[in-house]
Amino acid sequence: MKHIRTCGALAAATLSGAALGATHIVDIAWPPDGRFAHKAQIAAGKFVEVCGKLAVGDGVRWSFTAAAPVDFNIHYHVGKEAVFPAKQTQVTSGRDTLNVAVAQDYCWMWTNKGRDAVSLTVDLAR
Repeated sequence: MKHIRTCGALAAATLSGAALGATHIVDIAWPPDGRFAHKAQIAAGKFVEVCGKLAVGDGVRWSFTAAAPVDFNIHYHVGKEAVFPAKQTQVTSGRDTLNVAVAQDYCWMWTNKGRDAVSLTVDLAR
């Protein structure tokens, strides 16, 4: 089952004087067949992130399609720094394989810098 957490940024909204919307983070729950699929709407100016723990030696074939250009990356965190095994700007699709060399929580992330919501379809396979 996919678990969705919605996080608010009340302190930042208070400091900036603007009401910030929620971010969307989806935890990857690998089914027995090793395929994870997710569909989402990315609101204008927002992002969607799909994250899960991976071990050294794991491989994940990934692909996505978006109805309009989005910024895309795969990242993990080391302390306060982000490491990006993949990063693309303003793309509507992508496909590759992530070969895990460092055990971490990896996140596939799409950011919509446009003015309209964007439909996103994601497929991951171990």
